[in-house]
Amino acid sequence: MQAIVMTAVGGPEVLVPRDVAAPRPGPGEIVVRAEAIPVLYPETRLRAGEFSIGVELPAVFGFQAAGVVVEAGVETAAALVGQRVVVNTMGLGAYAELVCAPAASATLIPDGLTTADAAAVLMSGSVALPLLARARLTGTETVLIEAAATGVGSALTQLAKGSGAARVIATAGGPEKAALARKLGADEVIDHRDPHWPDRLREQLGGATVDVVFDSIGGTTAHGLLDAMTPLHGRMLGYGFLSGAPAQVSATDLIPRGLTLIGCAGPAWLGTVAAARGEALGRAAAGHLAPLIDSVLPLDQASRAHRLVDDRVPVGRVILRPEL
Repeated sequence: MQAIVMTAVGGPEVLVPRDVAAPRPGPGEIVVRAEAIPVLYPETRLRAGEFSIGVELPAVFGFQAAGVVVEAGVETAAALVGQRVVVNTMGLGAYAELVCAPAASATLIPDGLTTADAAAVLMSGSVALPLLARARLTGTETVLIEAAATGVGSALTQLAKGSGAARVIATAGGPEKAALARKLGADEVIDHRDPHWPDRLREQLGGATVDVVFDSIGGTTAHGLLDAMTPLHGRMLGYGFLSGAPAQVSATDLIPRGLTLIGCAGPAWLGTVAAARGEALGRAAAGHLAPLIDSVLPLDQASRAHRLVDDRVPVGRVILRPEL
């Protein structure tokens, strides 16, 4: 079968199409014939060497795939065979025509939702829902959503008003993404390509403050937002670091302002994300969460897909599709 093999740590060119042996399921595992494979931002960081890959290279790459279950291992529900699902691998193996994954990771795709749309929306939706629950919005808050036109930010922007946000301020990179953020539900948008955008935020607030910051940028920018946050009640939920580093704030920064930094990471957090996968697909099937697909590329163009994501070109998810 065709698969994409990561040959080394490095740029997109390390992802190479190769013919490899088809996987066989072990106990508690299933094999899925992949129809849609989402290219996820964390995958690009793993490929680039920001995290340890934990296995000897070369190895078949990829975290997630959607398609039809074609085989189940022993101690696995045979009823899954023939079902459309999205699966999560143990970190590798998803960029392939056939994908072996734990049966426990399978999320059934509801009727009325295409396989590609399920692949596009699952990660964004399943992260956004626990973030909103953790924020505990009451219907009166002003929220700031960073990178609101792509990935998790796009799902947060769609769901924020229905989850209790009164005013949604978004950041986006450039006019096209700003227009999309407004379409998704943002009341106002600031261009985060401006290095002084936290100053623009304070100007836009006009003396008001932000109650909740959904921080996916991190780095030193996070510190610049603290004086725009509501004293005693303001909370920043850190769940990403597009800047290359987590939010650079300390207890010394937070305590005098009465602010809270909530870290959304680690095994316990990932458990809440996994538990939200079914709800995310259900909301998409019901029309409450729009899957955003930028482009669908053949599987053998995985390196091109990663280059697009590295350059922050896509408006929506890039999907890889094996030649079925």
